Amino acid sequence: MPISFGAKLAKSFENYGQLCVGIDPHQALLADWSLPDSAAGLREFAKIALEATIGRVGIIKPQVSFFERFGSAGFAVLEEFAQEAAKSDLVVIMDAKRGDIGTTMDAYFEAWLGANAPFICDALTVSPYLGFESLKPVMAESLERGKGVIVLAATSNPEGASLQKATSAGVTIAKQIWAGLSELNSVTAGPGEQFGSFGAVIGATLSLGGFGLGSIQDGQGLGATPILAPGFGAQGALLSDSRQLFGEASKQVIHSVSRSVLEAGPMGLAKAIDIAKLELIAGLAD
Repeated sequence: MPISFGAKLAKSFENYGQLCVGIDPHQALLADWSLPDSAAGLREFAKIALEATIGRVGIIKPQVSFFERFGSAGFAVLEEFAQEAAKSDLVVIMDAKRGDIGTTMDAYFEAWLGANAPFICDALTVSPYLGFESLKPVMAESLERGKGVIVLAATSNPEGASLQKATSAGVTIAKQIWAGLSELNSVTAGPGEQFGSFGAVIGATLSLGGFGLGSIQDGQGLGATPILAPGFGAQGALLSDSRQLFGEASKQVIHSVSRSVLEAGPMGLAKAIDIAKLELIAGLAD
């Protein structure tokens, strides 16, 4: 069996800490970096961002949509980027939010996590809203490949709250997704492994109690499920507040920042990442 995603993530936490840099080449950021709004500008942005993160953080999260908007040329850049990242010890989470059923989901697996996947990565974000059970075949295949699957559970966008807070038998949808992931990780994580390979996306700007997830702040039902938390930086959550936001769960959080460091520009990016790391260290120590 290959090394599991959970084991890779734990090693990354140990070596580099819990900061993740989102690679989000917004149109406005390309302009701020004095780069053309084209595949060529995208390629230069991605190259500079990758160079700034290698050896500085252990995890990056490319947002696929900002590559996809350039069509086949953008996907070619993403392929190149993924291949270069794979030569480093970075853990790469592709933020694509794929989700479907049957052969369609199998095809997504082959594109992102399969043995011959053109977009090389360690984990993929997915949506469970065609049914959590529909993800299980891909999860099983991912486990065999040493890959991770990170499932949307409680997202920062206000449009998602009504669905994610909805209850069935008195349990929120978000809590049901968390419980399903916890169960899978409990039976698939190796002995003594800190993390399983199936994570949850939980927005850093949320009140966890409102989504039925308040218990994980106290360490109840926390298990081995890693948490990918967008929302730090430009969206308003402070890295220095990590313990206040997530409590006992903070030790399992991948803290994702993007615009707040990328806005520093190509010359200031490395320093901005270093500052963010220090802020997070302080936040986890409180």
